[in-house]
Amino acid sequence: MKYSKEVKTALLAIIAIILLIFGYSFLKGKNLLDSSKTFYAVYADVEGLSVSSPVTINGLKVGSVTSIDFLDTSGLLLVTFTIDKEFPFSKNSIAQLYGGGLIGGKSVAILPEYEPGQIAQSGDTLPSNIEEGLLELVNNRLTPLQEKVEQAVESADSLINSLNKVLNEDTRHNIKSSFEDLSITIASLKSSAQTINGVLDENSGKLDRTFTNLDEMSANLNSFSDTLATVNLNDMIRDMEKVVADLESTTDKINNGDGTLGKMMNDPAVYNNLDRATKQLEELLQDIKLNPKRYVHFSVFGKRPGPYNPPSDSLK
Repeated sequence: MKYSKEVKTALLAIIAIILLIFGYSFLKGKNLLDSSKTFYAVYADVEGLSVSSPVTINGLKVGSVTSIDFLDTSGLLLVTFTIDKEFPFSKNSIAQLYGGGLIGGKSVAILPEYEPGQIAQSGDTLPSNIEEGLLELVNNRLTPLQEKVEQAVESADSLINSLNKVLNEDTRHNIKSSFEDLSITIASLKSSAQTINGVLDENSGKLDRTFTNLDEMSANLNSFSDTLATVNLNDMIRDMEKVVADLESTTDKINNGDGTLGKMMNDPAVYNNLDRATKQLEELLQDIKLNPKRYVHFSVFGKRPGPYNPPSDSLK
């Protein structure tokens, strides 16, 4: 049986259309010959998610994303995806967006919940959430750090400006002069230290003897301390108290006029008599000095003594 060219051309066109449909579906990640289940999830943002992105359960790929469209005028996005493998899970299971690194895009992970009588069926819309990806985590961590760095840069800039204002030409000149004076002072201290070292070297023997004497003095002080420790201080204190009491008694007697010393100190007549006796003794000594021959005379021929010289009136 022979077919005409028109029939052959029609068959080829039909086959080409069928292959085109299958190829387009395959490129979109949908196999028309497979009895897969279709599910939906709504997201506010699907950055990094694309058609044919994998759908996984516990890390195992079980399907792929087939389409991403706007849900309504609010800007929410409706993601349609299919699951090829038969794996029962509840319709309350969460369709979570995850991933999103520097190279790879996002994927959809089904977080299965197991509730009897609530098994998800094809066409159900699953609850959704978005897991922070690597870029979001890095951005969240770097944002506070960026703010701190900016604040540090501003503070450093203010500090540099303040230093520029403070460190003017006069201030720099003063600082330079201060360092020069400090260098001179250090050189002087170095010279003084060398002089002190020379003096110590020259007098090291004397210093040794001085420290030896100090050691001996310390030993003597220790010995003296030991001697003091053995002295009966109580008896010494009692004796001193007795001496003080005797002195107080004697002083009281003198003040009261008891005894010879008390009468001499308190009786004016005794004082006057002693004063007159002293004056008479002085007159006698002066008379002896002026007229010694009246009191001591030796003469072989019986010569008479010379004229009498009375003592001066200053002693009367």
